[in-house]
Amino acid sequence: MYKLKAQVEELAAAIRRRWNERPLAGIILGTGLGSLTDGIDVEATIDYEDLPHIPSSTALSHKGRLVCGRLGSVPVLVMEGRFHVYEGYSLETITLPVRVMKALGAGILVVSNASGGMNPFYKSGDIMLMEDHINLMWQNPLTGHNDPNLGKRFPDMSSPYDESLLEAATRIARREGIVCHRGVYAAMTGPNYETRSEYRFLRKIGADVVGMSTVPEAIVASQVGLRVLALSTVTNICLPDNLGSVGKYDVIHAAQAAEPRLRLIVREVLNEQLPLAAS
Repeated sequence: MYKLKAQVEELAAAIRRRWNERPLAGIILGTGLGSLTDGIDVEATIDYEDLPHIPSSTALSHKGRLVCGRLGSVPVLVMEGRFHVYEGYSLETITLPVRVMKALGAGILVVSNASGGMNPFYKSGDIMLMEDHINLMWQNPLTGHNDPNLGKRFPDMSSPYDESLLEAATRIARREGIVCHRGVYAAMTGPNYETRSEYRFLRKIGADVVGMSTVPEAIVASQVGLRVLALSTVTNICLPDNLGSVGKYDVIHAAQAAEPRLRLIVREVLNEQLPLAAS
């Protein structure tokens, strides 16, 4: 982390030159959920290739740009395309945008992802609010030298996902008639999907869904003091005794179908939690 503070400052300055607004929330969009930006009043877009220290996003359906503007009344900075361990990036690189969002003034981080559902009560297209996670990536973005200017050495992870945001999202989903669960996300490195035995193991240790992202970002968000709301779209059902094959386009199509409901929840939560944004 010796160079990390300088990278955060350089990247934040590069964004400010293109969009000199304070984002009250940062949003990271997962697979198939890029159209969430259709609901944003866009003020600037910045391709990753035009920014320092940001790699290209190689994941399918990830456009690779920052979208800056307003979702409802709330100024937001949106990553339209995230980075993954399976692309070969370090966790320090993957989580750099989270640190930059904090440096630019954000107080809330919203993260979305696509996941495989292992809870037998979940169906494809359902939304699960992450209330906890299990890190099975066998890596942590906080290992190595710690710069106290960037956050605590030993951040508390007893409540990585903000309870007031969870309650607001649950209430809004219920009001709008959206199927929305609360559960536990297991993070794997990917890029392969899991075996039958791995699904059985994950379910046995308490996971409701499994995916390949989000947890590194949530860990860094806890370190820097961001309130986190994470929403997982269940794109395929992973019951080991009735397991069918799944392809990347199946995941993308299921996530895209759920996107309008996800967008509604995120917009309403942010406008409820940040009521002074319009003033």
